[in-house]
Amino acid sequence: MTAPSSAPRTAGAERGARHGGPASAARLTGGPRRRRRLPYLLLGVVLVIGCATAGLLAGARVGSRAPVLVLARPVAVGHVLVAADVREARISADGLDTIPAGSKDTVLGRPAAYSLPAGTVLSRAAVGAAQVPPRGEAIAAVALEAGQFPTGLSAGSRVAVVVAPSASAVSTASTGGAESWSATVVAVVAADTDQTTVVSLQLAEADARALAAAPAGQIGVVTVSGTGG
Repeated sequence: MTAPSSAPRTAGAERGARHGGPASAARLTGGPRRRRRLPYLLLGVVLVIGCATAGLLAGARVGSRAPVLVLARPVAVGHVLVAADVREARISADGLDTIPAGSKDTVLGRPAAYSLPAGTVLSRAAVGAAQVPPRGEAIAAVALEAGQFPTGLSAGSRVAVVVAPSASAVSTASTGGAESWSATVVAVVAADTDQTTVVSLQLAEADARALAAAPAGQIGVVTVSGTGG
């Protein structure tokens, strides 16, 4: 008597499982899927904001570059600047004493205060009355012939000036050998005869006096590291 009544209950339970099982599974799985998506959405928002901020900062750095005047070629102290001597360049000029590219007219026709190499960013202190030699230094001029100095010598070159001992002194025991001093070329001017070239050199005052007293035929100029600096 008990067996027939148990079968319907079993069938009803099976029908309930078939109808209710998928819905229950969907409810169980729907929650975790939505929770897993949320961190990825937040990460995407953070990345977008970070990229936008980096772009703004990069743009600000590029925008801070200003057009200024720089030397297009080396100039010697006292040289009167012309249009071909300067060019425009964009640099980060924050805190620097520079001359804006739009103020070129205030520079042209004025002398260079120093001997400067090409690429130097012009400042107001670099233009005007000659500021060389500084205290403790002097400028000596030497007349040199071909072979006594290297080709390509120009204002701003760093050199060593060598004075060889005289022929009569070489054989004496008291000879101390050649003398040498470090110097900076201020100007190079060819003589009218094209046989000699006058080179103006800036060096320590005591060395300049000794160089001026040396025989011209015993002087040699050697270009050293730092040329044009």
